[in-house]
Amino acid sequence: MMNSKIWRSATIGTFCLMLFACSESGGQSAEIDLSLINLPEGFEISIYADSVPNARSMTMTAGGTLFVGNRQGDKVYALRDEDGDMIAETQYVIDSDLTMPNGVAFKDGSLYVAEVSRILRYDNIENNLDTPPEPVVVFDGYPSDRHHGWKYIAFGPDGKLYVPVGAPCNVCDRDEPYASITRMNPDGSDMEVYAMGVRNSVGFTWHPETGEMWFTDNGRDNLGDDIPPCELNHAPEKGMHFGFPYIHGGDIPDPEFGDGHSASNYTVPAQNLGPHVAPLGLEFYHGENFPDMYRNQILIAEHGSWNRAEKIGYRISMVTLDETGNSTGYSTFIDGWLQGQEAWGRPVDLEHLSDGSILISDDRADVIYRVVYSGD
Repeated sequence: MMNSKIWRSATIGTFCLMLFACSESGGQSAEIDLSLINLPEGFEISIYADSVPNARSMTMTAGGTLFVGNRQGDKVYALRDEDGDMIAETQYVIDSDLTMPNGVAFKDGSLYVAEVSRILRYDNIENNLDTPPEPVVVFDGYPSDRHHGWKYIAFGPDGKLYVPVGAPCNVCDRDEPYASITRMNPDGSDMEVYAMGVRNSVGFTWHPETGEMWFTDNGRDNLGDDIPPCELNHAPEKGMHFGFPYIHGGDIPDPEFGDGHSASNYTVPAQNLGPHVAPLGLEFYHGENFPDMYRNQILIAEHGSWNRAEKIGYRISMVTLDETGNSTGYSTFIDGWLQGQEAWGRPVDLEHLSDGSILISDDRADVIYRVVYSGD
């Protein structure tokens, strides 16, 4: 159950900040009124970048370049805030004519981009934003299925690149690497399965102190409005199995594939999330801007349901952890993108800025927001 909270509308100076964004999928203009967004007391929200079509996964470099992937289109973008006013005024297209380049990661001066079936690398990219180099194919052995084929990627504390492979279906029993999270060396060698029984993860991160992996997973559809829950999972070591397609949410047998499978044989979620909320990107807050209560707590972008009688999600949620890493609560941190049953925005991913504020990408409104704490 969601924890109760006191909310207020976002304060945007003395007026509502409004702009127009064009949806790449539908081509219709959407009016964005930031006063619709609800934040905890003391927080403010603004537009960091607009006109970023289908803004999806993000990665920020130490040099201040924000790379942004794209699922519905074919481009990868780079954004720069050259004057330090916390608005990215310069946009570059790094590549086009790609296949669902959702995932982006950065390491040792190179940008890594995940298409459906392969990983690309753009070397010395920050020095060549105007004239990006031809990519190097790092790995091209992933399945070509587009169903859950788009990928989130990130480098772990071990220096390896982690890449999920979604199930090519709503629910089915397929051999590895389907329904898994894989990892490989930066040069594409030694690809292996790290976690199994993962239906479709589009976000993972590592605890800033323990270095252990946490990831979101989207639950299966067509079992009803309220089951199964989506999941937040904890994978501190290689070889753990999280139940799909046999067990959902820790204890719900699948009606088609669950016979003969005991829930005790699989890792239970660290926290069951709302049913069909579609959790994607997540971050442990580790900046210096937010109040202390947020440090090392998990913020999750819930993209929002599409198959419930009443929509839910379309928000940033928070899972709080105790000192041993056990969940102590699941609550809403920011919402307002869902008005009644109409969703004008869909959060996708989160990223830290150097000042401790956070960025949120929105693939429906085609913008990236900045959330900052300005209270006492």
